Amino acid sequence: MRPLFLPLLFSLLLPLSAQAAEVSGAEASSGLKETLTRGAEIAVDQLGKPNGFMGDARVKIPLPDSVRKGEKLLRTLGAGKYADELVETMNRAAELAVVEAKPILINAVKNMSFEDARGILAGGDDAATQYFKRVTTTDLTSKFLPAVKEATAKVQLADKYNKYAGKAAKFGVLDEKDADLDQYVTRKTLDGLFLMVAEQEKSIRKDPISTGSALLKKIFGG
Repeated sequence: MRPLFLPLLFSLLLPLSAQAAEVSGAEASSGLKETLTRGAEIAVDQLGKPNGFMGDARVKIPLPDSVRKGEKLLRTLGAGKYADELVETMNRAAELAVVEAKPILINAVKNMSFEDARGILAGGDDAATQYFKRVTTTDLTSKFLPAVKEATAKVQLADKYNKYAGKAAKFGVLDEKDADLDQYVTRKTLDGLFLMVAEQEKSIRKDPISTGSALLKKIFGG
């Protein structure tokens, strides 16, 4: 019997066209993977360009909350430029690091199982994003951290931050997880990446035909 489980699952997103009955499960799966790959690539490209992080308020990396408490005093003393330089350094580092994500995300799509595909199709608006988080976070962290370190090592502000933050953490003023600049930027880079992946997923679910996938057009009609 021709496997029709994926076309049927696609009906959870939009009504199937008359052509969908002729689409095999393999074709539907391929269409899903093609679309998720494209969405992941777009998310990475948006963040990895100049001002991808710095110029987007949704993902711009700020100083940790506890450090920002001292930012006002710093600016009062006329030293606000140091805070600005540190914020720019963190965001530029994120823009350089995030390009490492593309092959990892694409590989996650290629290795997607039947159960993964079914969960994404039948899941909520961020089911694919949650899949990416589950299977790529460890690998992304291991790729991002060295790239972030390389970028921040060129700026002495990173050392100053770690020195200050380390002392603050000892006194409970700063959360321990924010006491290392590179670790903090790496986490924020991940947050920004998954936010943009989620945005792409919402767009795909809202209008899959506009993705340009020939297979999705066949599934949904057009």
